[in-house]
Amino acid sequence: MSMFKTFGVNASGLTAQRYRMDIISQNVANANTTRTEDGKPYVRKIVTFTEKTNDPTTFGTIFRKTRGMDIGDGVKVSGVYEDEKEEMKRVYDPSHPDADEDGYVWYPNVNIVTEMTNLIDATRAYQANATAFNASKQIAQQGLNIGKG
Repeated sequence: MSMFKTFGVNASGLTAQRYRMDIISQNVANANTTRTEDGKPYVRKIVTFTEKTNDPTTFGTIFRKTRGMDIGDGVKVSGVYEDEKEEMKRVYDPSHPDADEDGYVWYPNVNIVTEMTNLIDATRAYQANATAFNASKQIAQQGLNIGKG
């Protein structure tokens, strides 16, 4: 694997985790949003990743994968989806402007504890990618210094 490919893999991880942190912060910010533009409560969003490849149909890529020699090109965000598994919270609050005729308000399916746990996970993954990037940079610098002497 070339040094520049290593930088690219680490950079893609940094970008993906930063985007994940942005979506998590959006979830936390909208944890109490009972009405969005479409008139419904905010729905928690989830980021999914997939392997980044240049062209999975080329002969060289297929050959390397078959021999177990294929090293990925990093990660990319494959999509941002609404969490349909977790149910919305129904709370009795007849004084709320978004209460229905029975006095219940539908709140988003955002659990702050889950979001904070995911934020810690994303932060640590970001830090790991930054550490790997810096280690690759130091190795490249040492290689260049060896060539000087």
